[in-house]
Amino acid sequence: MPVKKILLVDDSKTELHHLSELLTKKGYSVRTAENGEEAMRRLGEEKPDLILMDVVMPGQNGFQLTRAITRDPNFADVPVIMCTSKNQETDKVWGMRQGARDYVVKPVDADELISKIRAFD
Repeated sequence: MPVKKILLVDDSKTELHHLSELLTKKGYSVRTAENGEEAMRRLGEEKPDLILMDVVMPGQNGFQLTRAITRDPNFADVPVIMCTSKNQETDKVWGMRQGARDYVVKPVDADELISKIRAFD
């Protein structure tokens, strides 16, 4: 199933704006959430085809949220790509263990991100 709808979860308004603009220009429909609670609300409203997940956020962090989403039978089939400034190999391994399907380090390389998203088409 081609990826058309993306849920972008990040507590940075700048990052949300930048990534939303990039993805919209590439033809994706983008919804945003600034924290875990808002992300879960958005998931309940409309199931995305893919989730881009920041790690460092207030309240529930991206690792915790990814674990909750990927273990929920309603959303387990939605791939999560961690999109974070945490660039240690241990962070990547931990993110994948929580259920993420891929990992991108900020600042995001647009071509790399689009390539990783298209890999799920």
